Amino acid sequence: MFDGVCNWCNAWVNFAIGRDPHGRFKFGTLQSEQAQQILKDLQLSTEDFATFLLLEQTRVFTKSTAALRVVRHLSGFWPLLYIGIVIPRPIRDGFYDYIARRRHKWMGKADTCRIPSPDQRERFV
Repeated sequence: MFDGVCNWCNAWVNFAIGRDPHGRFKFGTLQSEQAQQILKDLQLSTEDFATFLLLEQTRVFTKSTAALRVVRHLSGFWPLLYIGIVIPRPIRDGFYDYIARRRHKWMGKADTCRIPSPDQRERFV
């Protein structure tokens, strides 16, 4: 689940879709009703989306851990980046937070949430 109006986040989703040939990942926006309830349950902000969520079975991952768990399943050399999991989480999340605070400045923000193209619709919830 990602910030649907964040251009950086949408670029990340496009990147992941392009390297996920088996369709392992499904995507949804943090603005959706389902995500809003999950954020409330996890006691995370329902307005300031400083993270994305990765739901794997019954577990929820956020920030750098979520990103690393995604890249380890992508095609190409991207799974090699999973070695970053050995970096202590506070350091990884500090880097993640640095990017998250600047993402709108760097890549902008859309007026509305992303609407998937017809060929990507089955990848979104």
